[in-house]
Amino acid sequence: MRPDKLYLADIVEAAISIRSFLGHATYQDFMANEMQRSAVMQKLTLIGEAASRISSELKTRHPDIEWGDIIGFRNYAIHAYFSVDWEIVWNAAKDETPALQERIQKILSQDFPG
Repeated sequence: MRPDKLYLADIVEAAISIRSFLGHATYQDFMANEMQRSAVMQKLTLIGEAASRISSELKTRHPDIEWGDIIGFRNYAIHAYFSVDWEIVWNAAKDETPALQERIQKILSQDFPG
């Protein structure tokens, strides 16, 4: 099993990729670009998968992270792909992912210094 530090790093890297993929896109731009939607969805799914593999101990130490919601989004994305509400995906990518990235980076620096 990989250490928590690597799963947390995966989340940060995926969040950075999402920010890069979106750039200055508007929701309308996002909806018009299938490749962008697919890339963002893949990274959001990766975030959920990484979150699901983080130890219960670390999750307990950081209850301020909505681990269940993050994992739930991954399950939603995988199982409801053909009926995805892209506005939910957009909001998760544009609004929630940058804040999550900051919070995970803080955990990395506090729990895994150096």
